[in-house]
Amino acid sequence: MLAPVEEPATASAPPPVETPAPAAAAAPRTPPPRPPARRPEPERPDSSAPAAATTGQPAAEPPRELRPASPAADAAAERETRDSLARAAGALSRVDYGRLNADARAQYDQAKRFMEQAQQALRDRNFVFAATLADKAATLAAGLSGR
Repeated sequence: MLAPVEEPATASAPPPVETPAPAAAAAPRTPPPRPPARRPEPERPDSSAPAAATTGQPAAEPPRELRPASPAADAAAERETRDSLARAAGALSRVDYGRLNADARAQYDQAKRFMEQAQQALRDRNFVFAATLADKAATLAAGLSGR
């Protein structure tokens, strides 16, 4: 356990009073250097004591076992992602790109990029990322088709 350490106060005599000397003979006054203060080393926690007791924090839970997702869950995630991509593609197909202003064109292009990235994530079997990208594409496309 770490605790603040108070440094012992050292008694020192008051500095001697100097009488002013003529300016020409006066040398610049430098204070005498102080000896470096010794700090006691902090106490080391006992290795047999649990870490939670010494730090006041709960002990870290053991790492969880990672298991692959079930094929049924993968298939459902892939189906939902492909449905989102189909909605996004349908919404973008109803948009006339030529009539869009610069901001709307940027959103259209971003939705297309999200769709491409989602398809790549599906090929990589990264269903969580693919679903996120497909949802973003569908949201942007729905906003554009409502204009």
